[in-house]
Amino acid sequence: MKEFHDRLNKKYYYYIVSFIILLMIAGLVIDNPINSRFVIHSVMVTIISACLLIYPFYENTWVRYLTVLSSAGYFYTLFFLYPETWSNFVLLCFIPALSIMFFDKKLFYFSMLLNVVFIVCTFSYIGMIDKGEIYPYIYEDMVGNVVNFIASQVLLYFIFHLTNLRIQKQRMYYEQMQQAERMKVTGQLAAAVAHEIRNPLTVVKGFLQYYAEDEILREKQNFPMMINELDTAEHVISQFLSISKPDLAGKIHIINVDLVLKDVTELLIMYGLLNDNSIQLHVEKECHVSANSIELKQLFMNLIKNAIEASSEGGAVWVTANKEKRNVIIRITDTGRGMTNEELKSLGTPFYSLKSKGTGLGLMICYNIVEKYNGNITFQSAPGKGTTVTLQFPLVLV
Repeated sequence: MKEFHDRLNKKYYYYIVSFIILLMIAGLVIDNPINSRFVIHSVMVTIISACLLIYPFYENTWVRYLTVLSSAGYFYTLFFLYPETWSNFVLLCFIPALSIMFFDKKLFYFSMLLNVVFIVCTFSYIGMIDKGEIYPYIYEDMVGNVVNFIASQVLLYFIFHLTNLRIQKQRMYYEQMQQAERMKVTGQLAAAVAHEIRNPLTVVKGFLQYYAEDEILREKQNFPMMINELDTAEHVISQFLSISKPDLAGKIHIINVDLVLKDVTELLIMYGLLNDNSIQLHVEKECHVSANSIELKQLFMNLIKNAIEASSEGGAVWVTANKEKRNVIIRITDTGRGMTNEELKSLGTPFYSLKSKGTGLGLMICYNIVEKYNGNITFQSAPGKGTTVTLQFPLVLV
């Protein structure tokens, strides 16, 4: 996740980093004679300052790990260069706190494990080699210092855990707000456009049907084709209306996912054969969900059809369904070009489509159907590796 999209965040970041660098420089130059440990200290200050300054330009995992490693190296360097300063031990205890600002779980656990390894080596050195000559404040109360270190790590873990949970909830809430805003805008636009277009279409279709009954005109004009095209236009308008006013009163039954998927794949097999694409179906028995069968077929039809169209020529589409805990999981995997993270984030946006003639309405309807039946839909994709759509619905025991 990029943290410095706008200038304000970057500006505040550099204010804080500048203050930290000034503190490190002050600790280096104030009452510190120029000698070998001054040189080592200045090198560590330079390294960690460089890591902090370049991070906004290279927000990747490697820079984060390098920043945490250099910070740990800096604090342990201070501990061994200035043994007379007992407060350096307190800084060692809170090294994992540096990784909390990145909200990276793996990085936090890595820094905590690294700090435990370093502190064990440090205490072993003090207990077996130093024996209190240089670090008497640690050697004389080794047990107490160990307990303090463990307590500080537990405290940091709970801070990170609670902070991470709150961040995840905020992200989920933000995504839900975005989806709700999309649906609101799309619904308003759909209602306005549908009513304005449907009325003239109804008039035109009525006259065509009237003229189609005249045998003389029927021989000269292709009325059935024109009426079919108007039916297609009405179908698109109906998609608009299904978004603005979803059918909440549809009949809900206990649906066998196996039967519905077999019906849908049988309809789409011939469509896939046009580009030599096959559909591989594997469904676990007794996968039942509570839904409207027509809407569920529409959902599977849209997603499997998209997978076929995205697949390369001769590629296969895998459709699987199985029970996991108290849910039914349906996965639809294609062998297409895949999608970037930016494209994945845009899925579900009104009128966003990766197809040249797509409207984006089909996927919007899919989101509506899934949400209507307390389900969940996620997309996993990478460029050149295809896409997997995962549907999750509550399992109904029969």
